[in-house]
Amino acid sequence: MVDPSVVASQVADIRDDISRLASHLVSIVAVTKTFPTDAWVAASNAGCDGLGENYAQELLDKIQVIPAPLPVHFIGAIQSNKVKAVAPYVAVWQGVDRPSVVSEIAKRAPGATVLLQVNTTNEESKSGVTPTELDHLREAAETAGLSVAGLMTLGPTNGKDQDIRASFTALRALADAHHLRECSMGMSGDYRIALECGSTIIRIGSMLFGERNR
Repeated sequence: MVDPSVVASQVADIRDDISRLASHLVSIVAVTKTFPTDAWVAASNAGCDGLGENYAQELLDKIQVIPAPLPVHFIGAIQSNKVKAVAPYVAVWQGVDRPSVVSEIAKRAPGATVLLQVNTTNEESKSGVTPTELDHLREAAETAGLSVAGLMTLGPTNGKDQDIRASFTALRALADAHHLRECSMGMSGDYRIALECGSTIIRIGSMLFGERNR
């Protein structure tokens, strides 16, 4: 059960952190995967900037209940055959990491806004291109007519501050080298470090809605 008062209080605290740690505009994307549409409403009322969904079928199920009250960010990997169904509802595709998905998004949502996912931790368990592969993926996306707004990454699994900072600093440097403003990095447990490293989009879930049961 989502408590709107808790969500509002937490968002206010996060805004305070943004004011303290960042000198630039930062968007809060409320990661609402596995939570009901109540979370959409609470996030919107609390002043979040977007809704983050990870699963195509879950997004479709929610859309049947209520229209999304904020722009939907599809976060992470998506199967090419799922793109068509969710394309009408997605404002930003975060986590685009391979040419096959680039092609399908371009086909189903011409000119769509995308963030390219980079694996800045060198962990095999994480999706994303290597920094050296980024040029090729960006070229493919732009050739397909997509709008590459920035980059996205996941922090290291080990949760060590120095490794988190190294990962996020690397992504910000890549974004700057590519003259891209948007850097989507930082979640509930590490968003403060992300803000210090230049994140422009933080993805907050459990801090707003509690722990997920799946």
